[in-house]
Amino acid sequence: MTTINEPSAKSAPRFFMGITKQGHVVRYHETLVEDVKNELERFVEKAPWLDAPNRVNIADIIRILSKDGPVEHVYLGPAYVFPDMRGRSSQAIKITQMNIELLEPYFSDFVNDVILGQPAYAVVQNQSVVSLCSSARSSAIAAEASLHTAPDFRGRGYGMEVTAAWAAEIQNQGRMALYSTAWNNFASQAVAKKLKLRQYGMDLNFS
Repeated sequence: MTTINEPSAKSAPRFFMGITKQGHVVRYHETLVEDVKNELERFVEKAPWLDAPNRVNIADIIRILSKDGPVEHVYLGPAYVFPDMRGRSSQAIKITQMNIELLEPYFSDFVNDVILGQPAYAVVQNQSVVSLCSSARSSAIAAEASLHTAPDFRGRGYGMEVTAAWAAEIQNQGRMALYSTAWNNFASQAVAKKLKLRQYGMDLNFS
């Protein structure tokens, strides 16, 4: 890997693993030392925890990666797929370059995300976007949601509204709508629960 498939185009993690009951996907940063990569490959091959993906031995992965340099960031979280959202009513509106000024004042830093992460949907209050969902990652087969709500407007169900509208358009395009979050992001997991998303796996990445 070199970069993340996101509008921000950040550097990819040193080690990524996506785990499902059907199998797993593993990727390595192109700069990772070959000996460390080989040790991680052997670790993954023997991994009995693939049958219980919520119980990954994080300490072992960190120990191996530390031979290449300190581990500064660890991300773990569930990955979900949306049920059919088409035909669901919503107060969310689509955000394009035609009305992108609505991102002020709460989401002025998200202009690039909206332009490159279409489709994008938002709840607007007093001519300002207060909750926003766009595509964090996108391919011809699927797209993954990127959800943000301004702090003063959280707890009102707006995140659920914009995410459902986003997912409906992705599904209307014939693609799968996906959603992922960190285990410690309880607000984001609450959105997943309210929308009855189905967990199909778990993502891990280490930088």
